Amino acid sequence: MATTPAPAPPVSAAATPLLEVRHLRVEFPTRRGTLLAIDDVSFSIAPGEILGVVGESGAGKSLTGAAIIGLLEPPGRIAGGEILLEGRRIDDLPYEQMRRLRGRRIGAIFQDPLTSLNPLYTIGRQLTETIQTHLDVDAAEARRRAIGLLQATGIPAAEQRIDQYPHQFSGGMRQRVVIALALAAEPRLIVADEPTTALDVSIQAQIIALLKRLAREHGASVMLVTHDMGVIAETCDRVAVMYAGRIVEVGPVHDVIHAPAHPYTAGLMGSIPAMDGERERLAQIEGAMPRLNAIPPGCAYHPRCPHVEPRCRAERPELMDAGATHAACWRVAAVAPAREGTA
Repeated sequence: MATTPAPAPPVSAAATPLLEVRHLRVEFPTRRGTLLAIDDVSFSIAPGEILGVVGESGAGKSLTGAAIIGLLEPPGRIAGGEILLEGRRIDDLPYEQMRRLRGRRIGAIFQDPLTSLNPLYTIGRQLTETIQTHLDVDAAEARRRAIGLLQATGIPAAEQRIDQYPHQFSGGMRQRVVIALALAAEPRLIVADEPTTALDVSIQAQIIALLKRLAREHGASVMLVTHDMGVIAETCDRVAVMYAGRIVEVGPVHDVIHAPAHPYTAGLMGSIPAMDGERERLAQIEGAMPRLNAIPPGCAYHPRCPHVEPRCRAERPELMDAGATHAACWRVAAVAPAREGTA
């Protein structure tokens, strides 16, 4: 018998969420029918908290972030659910209101900094224009703030480099400038989509430390989209694992990494190289992420799952209590009575 869908657990029950995503659905109408890309995704982020969203390419991570910041590429559209920022619904705002909100209350950091920076304008002009668009300050104050942002993000000689162009910066330095732009209007939420991809390890570590400091010192909430579990482990407080447009496990990062409840999460963990040298070869998840027009019935992961049962092929599990985490897996439901009996 199918279970009644339950609301996803909050990311932090101890604090009022800064961001709430409730039963989000994202669709792409096509000539051959409507494709469901994000299917009933719910989560929340508390002030000062970093939530990692992880999964393979095509899982829906970046689409979820794009829906939150109002930058879905047409013909993609939000077809259901709600997105609330500080208790205010934002998914139904007119374009111009959302544009102002995106700069003022929500900052965005994208994977390729060159897509966020105008090559024809100096870094300083781009920063000061952003600051003056969203904050009531004069040109001198905007420049002073811009220099402070560059210094805060670790760019040396900021007073001189502020008048340089994007091509005069290295990849890691450009990513720092993008972070400075995202922080220019002192946003409450930062959506970071693969901010460390294509950067060398030392620069990755510096960007990770910067994001953690922003959350700690400014109370900003961060949604960190990545496929790198190492970045998740180093940066995040909690992690949501996505597969085929749904969250399959969510919980504290330590518990999800060291005691995964969903077979897909366990597969992701098994594919990480071990530094102790005990494993001769890496584990791998057989098969591939299903296409949007071919998502199987029941649990979407069942064709690749080593623990598949008949129920998995027929019924789709919702997120269930798995101890320290919540997981959408029928194996969790099977052990739940025993766990409750020993509580």
